[in-house]
Amino acid sequence: METVLLYVLGIVIVAVGLALSIGLHELGHLIPAKRFGVKVAQYMIGFGPTLFSRRKGETEYGFKLIPLGGYISMAGMYPPAKDGDGAARTASTGFFDTLVQDARDQSADTVEAGDEDRVFYKLPVHKRIVIMLGGPVMNLLIAIVLYTVVLCGFGVYQSSTTLGSVSECIATDASQTECTAADPAAPAAAAGLKPGDRLVSIDGTPIESWDQASAIIREHPGDTIAFVVERDGAQVTLDVTPLLTERPVVDANGTVVVDGDGNTVTSEVGFIGVGPASEKVQQPVTAVIPAVWDNTVAVGKIIVTLPQRLVQVAQAAFGGEERDPNGPISVVGVGRLAGEITSLDSAPIADRAAGLIQMLAALNVALFVFNLIPLLPLDGGHVAGAIWEAIRRRIAAIRGRPDPGPVDIAKLIPLTLAIVAVLALSSGLLIYADIVNPVTLG
Repeated sequence: METVLLYVLGIVIVAVGLALSIGLHELGHLIPAKRFGVKVAQYMIGFGPTLFSRRKGETEYGFKLIPLGGYISMAGMYPPAKDGDGAARTASTGFFDTLVQDARDQSADTVEAGDEDRVFYKLPVHKRIVIMLGGPVMNLLIAIVLYTVVLCGFGVYQSSTTLGSVSECIATDASQTECTAADPAAPAAAAGLKPGDRLVSIDGTPIESWDQASAIIREHPGDTIAFVVERDGAQVTLDVTPLLTERPVVDANGTVVVDGDGNTVTSEVGFIGVGPASEKVQQPVTAVIPAVWDNTVAVGKIIVTLPQRLVQVAQAAFGGEERDPNGPISVVGVGRLAGEITSLDSAPIADRAAGLIQMLAALNVALFVFNLIPLLPLDGGHVAGAIWEAIRRRIAAIRGRPDPGPVDIAKLIPLTLAIVAVLALSSGLLIYADIVNPVTLG
């Protein structure tokens, strides 16, 4: 029963955190919009029927039934049609033309008498960009704060200079799980190294990191080198002779290198049969931005390869193939992972709390990157429209032509609806996959 309650608690925590992130995202739009004098009729968290709202001044603030997003309603999002573009509709009016004109009409309905100069489309380009980037930037700031809490407050596990494991032998059969009399002793065990020993120096070089120790060992196959370790408060010197062995070559990203034929590239290196113990280390503030950047790049790669990844998700959902743990997941998948984190009895409470905070940080990075896609209805679509308007006006000025006026992004409404439909279908696929073949902590 306790495990179930913890599982539900994890889901609730992430749901509340996501709702707050969405609320702050919309606040990032609301503050500059009001600062620049745009009339904002609504500030809503969620979609669908309104659950609760309260009016303060000219703006209605509230929550809606489906908490999977939010919006602010600004007056005059779309400019009116130019002469000839907004002619009265007839029986022959095209379906897409009707959609475009309906969007213009709805935008015009938000402009009341006396508010004609408080509309979004009349703002200078830079102010519109500031308003639309306010939401994604808010998510970025949230991610930076949360990553700071995780990295600098809780810390992260990393390999220490203390031995966590010492192999007793070198197995002659890769499938065996225990040493036999025929297996030779591993160099570390033969020399007397023990779990819990802290490396002080190797071959006269002071050891400050596990990578440094590993590099020295790899460079000395067949050479007897002195290990100075701290054991029970005293320093002990042991002579160790690394064996020559073949190991896969990895690049700077930790990926195994393969040759032109697809075969793993190996190199001959020293080996003694030890592994590091992990320890939690608080990171400096300078580690925060690189962590956020790495997360941003990872999300960007997912978005760029999204069609291929959705095909893989479909194969996993309907064909039973293994899910990519680094692939896209839905809010259902996020909730399941949050529940698994909080109900993980083997992990300390601090580690579970750090896991949930890091998950929320990653979600905010995803919101930041996703909303920058230059397609409507995303924030990046409005930014792209404003930039194109600035470019078009600049070109007209250089050529001595009249100001072409605001870009009529209402013409993109049919494309916007198509994108919304694709996003809805993609979300449905991910939700189904996260139910029948979810990504798990395992």
